[in-house]
Amino acid sequence: MFSKYQKFLPVLLVIYFFAGCDPDLLETVPNDRISSDIFWQTEQDAELAANAVYTTLDGINIVGYDGITDLVLTNRGFDANVVIQRGQMSADTDRFLNEWNSAYTGIRRANDFMDNIDRVEGDTDTINRLTGEVIVLRAYHYIKLVMLFGDVPLITTGIDISEGRSLTRTSVNEIWDFISSELDQAASMLPWQNNHRINRGTAYGLKARAMLYAGRYTQAAESALNVIQSGEYELYPDYYELFQYSGQGNSEILLTRERARDFNSHNVYNVLAPWSQIPGSNGSIYVPTAAMIDKYEMDNGLPITHPESGYDPFNPYENRDPRLYASVFLNNITEMPDGQVYGTTPGSDGSDAVQITVYSTITGYNIRKYVAEEDYGNPGNSGLNTTLLRFAEVLLTYAEAKIEMNEIDQTVYDAINRVRQRPTVEMPEVTPATASSQNELRELVRNERTVELAFEGFRLFDTRRWEIAEDVLPGIPKGITYVADGELRQVEIPEREATFNANRDYLWAIPIREIELNSNLTQNPGW
Repeated sequence: MFSKYQKFLPVLLVIYFFAGCDPDLLETVPNDRISSDIFWQTEQDAELAANAVYTTLDGINIVGYDGITDLVLTNRGFDANVVIQRGQMSADTDRFLNEWNSAYTGIRRANDFMDNIDRVEGDTDTINRLTGEVIVLRAYHYIKLVMLFGDVPLITTGIDISEGRSLTRTSVNEIWDFISSELDQAASMLPWQNNHRINRGTAYGLKARAMLYAGRYTQAAESALNVIQSGEYELYPDYYELFQYSGQGNSEILLTRERARDFNSHNVYNVLAPWSQIPGSNGSIYVPTAAMIDKYEMDNGLPITHPESGYDPFNPYENRDPRLYASVFLNNITEMPDGQVYGTTPGSDGSDAVQITVYSTITGYNIRKYVAEEDYGNPGNSGLNTTLLRFAEVLLTYAEAKIEMNEIDQTVYDAINRVRQRPTVEMPEVTPATASSQNELRELVRNERTVELAFEGFRLFDTRRWEIAEDVLPGIPKGITYVADGELRQVEIPEREATFNANRDYLWAIPIREIELNSNLTQNPGW
């Protein structure tokens, strides 16, 4: 009997014969991918490569960062966020590795672009513009890595497997230096207007964010001022529409993850909408807590804890900051996409009553930003863009940086009030009579940042840089207040009690898989 190899002998001989006649026969161009031998030639190649880096930007997953904080609860009890909130995570927690891999995927694509862009023959301005875009995208990922993990490997060129196994961690300060320099370079290469792509304002705005995070307040204020004084951006008048289809592509946006129905859609509606609006799904993943709702002032500008605010605990949503109504589905107040009134009172027959199902909100609230009526009929096919950087953030960054430097002047009040007095918000002006000291203004701008940028992925990083995590994160999350038997009651979720170890949890663990592959990577303290 022939062996299983002998029956292939004639074929092998034919291949060998023709290979001997033509030594290039077996050196074929692969037909299942683009070879670098035929790529990196035209401007179109360069744009396609840059677009591949754009796809690594965050999307609605940014809400997941808030879902590990005091202001948002991850509604699914089996989610990795719950493990982190309880303090039960370890260096092999998948969430840590996923974030690490996601950021370095973007960095690897950016480095590939930077390594090869000189091979492209084309218009110099176009090549410079695309290069500037990619530099900004790479910096975006490094900002996130530093805030999550601290010292991380700084990789700026393509590397092979052996090089990857010998990397060491680069100090945070060196990475901040790199980000600052890179974003300045990008700004010099980019136009102010760029057809909804990354532009000069994106570079300056992202540098303002990075330097604020780094505590380099002079640079943060200067970069923010570059955006403010450019005159290229303005606040969109309708705060609610800013996160709806009617507000897409407006002049407040500096960076967005672009989406399109049927082509590049996502499931933001399934992730955030009340459970009653997505029956049969496992949606309603992230829900606000009472701690978030309590951040919104009364419409007279006073916090609800102030004795003269007029706050009525039996009617907690009356006369509040209009951004509350635009951002959160409120019990017995908000109309939902199907026309029903949102109802979450425990034990009632409301549409989304607490614990009516394992998927309905456990706090009695749902996030309203990005929940569009147009997506009701096809909730997995949303075309809403995800905003990653906007002018309101830049204004608040400028104000916060100036306050931290104790350089308090009229420009600080002007920046804060531009945000507070957006048409459709129109909260009372902040003046030296209402807040004048550094501590007063620090508290005010932090609260303003929290409510203006609610559910946009900032709270996790803000609690870290403000070093308040051990004060605000631990405890039993709370939800809505409601009346039962004539008494005021409040939803509490003791099974979700959160903890925070200040000696460990300000930085996530370097993923254990990375350390197993590369013993040169050291671990963060406490892990």
